[in-house]
Amino acid sequence: MAEKADWTKIKPAEVEKIIVDLARQGIGPEKIGLILRDQHGVPKAKLLGIRVGKILAKNKLDINSENKNISLKIDGLKKHSEKNKHDYTAMRKAVMYSATINRRAKIANR
Repeated sequence: MAEKADWTKIKPAEVEKIIVDLARQGIGPEKIGLILRDQHGVPKAKLLGIRVGKILAKNKLDINSENKNISLKIDGLKKHSEKNKHDYTAMRKAVMYSATINRRAKIANR
């Protein structure tokens, strides 16, 4: 575990509480990191010896936001492909993102 940086004024317990509160509001791990940086002056939670994903898993708040983000990309690409029938690059990218989600689901079910 890393040592707490000397120049940070916030304690790891406070950061953990903030992370749990933000996750309960439905905010994903990547956004939580940005909020910690911008609003609370914590450049990286890792500097305090904690990780956002591990805190969420420990509190059973693990939000699979990566799959959600990929699904949103697929939806956007499908809408785009309906309007632009000859954009084969976009269609291929949608298929590749779908394969990524299927692969992640397959690994998760093991």
